[in-house]
Amino acid sequence: MSPQQESGTAAVPGIRQPPAAHGTALRESAPPSPAAPRVDVSELVRVRTRHPEAVAEAAARRGRRPLLGDTGRLMIVAADHPARGALGVGDRALAMASRRDLLERLCLALSRPGVDGVLATADILDDLLLLGALDGKVVMGSMNRGGLQGASFELDDRFTGHRPRDIERLRFDAGKLLLRIDYDDRGSLNTLESTARVIDEMAERRIPVFVEPFISRRTPGGGLRNDLGAEAVTRSIAIASGLGGSSAYTWLKVPVTENPDDMARVMETSTLPAVLLGGDVGRDQQGAYEKWRGALRLPTVKGLVVGRSLLYPADGDVATAVDTAVGLL
Repeated sequence: MSPQQESGTAAVPGIRQPPAAHGTALRESAPPSPAAPRVDVSELVRVRTRHPEAVAEAAARRGRRPLLGDTGRLMIVAADHPARGALGVGDRALAMASRRDLLERLCLALSRPGVDGVLATADILDDLLLLGALDGKVVMGSMNRGGLQGASFELDDRFTGHRPRDIERLRFDAGKLLLRIDYDDRGSLNTLESTARVIDEMAERRIPVFVEPFISRRTPGGGLRNDLGAEAVTRSIAIASGLGGSSAYTWLKVPVTENPDDMARVMETSTLPAVLLGGDVGRDQQGAYEKWRGALRLPTVKGLVVGRSLLYPADGDVATAVDTAVGLL
């Protein structure tokens, strides 16, 4: 069955069911209020403990859609940071630590017009499936989260998240992987090789895979810094584009360069379709919008995959942040 077709009608015990079913964990605020719907964590836990099969059943009955809609653009909200131990936003070290708060922000973002879907790890996608928030949305599974933020093995980024067969089994629409390359760290070679094999496996299943490449370097203090200079981003795109035995199902997920004026030249490096990533933009939200606006005019750039800067904007207004980003498309 193709990714554009729907499948399955089995009832899911517990959450977001038709009136005959028992329980709901998502209490939506009345439209058109931009307030986030409230998530009942106790109900989620009840279903997880008594009906763990509900996750697979929710995935089986989820209505699907094409990766790209009529606009040919893609707006994805990202929430795969916590599984890598990256919980900070700006100067708030544990901003993403509350799962209920994160889920409520995600449900609000997914409810906004023009938002196509979500990128997340299994734990978050399982919650969203149980909440009924993914029907008719693009669902992207995050694949390698083993390179924990700040760890000595950060660049040996093992595939500890979704496997290609998981993405296929759950009827998700795409996968995403992170590829950081440090020429002085042999861990990058392990990540390169495993990335190539995952690209092969995704191509065999005809499932798109979004590769997020960086040239990275250790700072004198031992931290890891991604180089956003034009030359480094160009090299990372060239390397990522050539991985695997086929690039037919490979997309790129790329940052805007330090100097946004360099993006046109940088994106000439590959004919693979690309989306822009957001990153942690701090309080310069308007500056980020302007950078994205310019890069979105380029022929290979097809959309945005943005997380923290939309889910945790400095002014706290998730709906407005998301709507503004959608407007750039």
